[in-house]
Amino acid sequence: MPYPSLEDLPSAVREYLPKHGQEIYKQAYNNAWEQYADRKDRESIAHRVAWSAVKKQYEKRDDRWVKL
Repeated sequence: MPYPSLEDLPSAVREYLPKHGQEIYKQAYNNAWEQYADRKDRESIAHRVAWSAVKKQYEKRDDRWVKL
């Protein structure tokens, strides 16, 4: 199901990504959720799309996500 706010994101997203990264994740996830509505595995696809979008602007260094 789509995420209405940043507070609704999974804890792995909220606790580790900076706010801007969370916004990217939420928008990408929600868009993918709509785009793949006809797929049974749309939730897993939406998560993969969201992480891919985040990784275009952030990279993980140790336990932190930092802007490229």
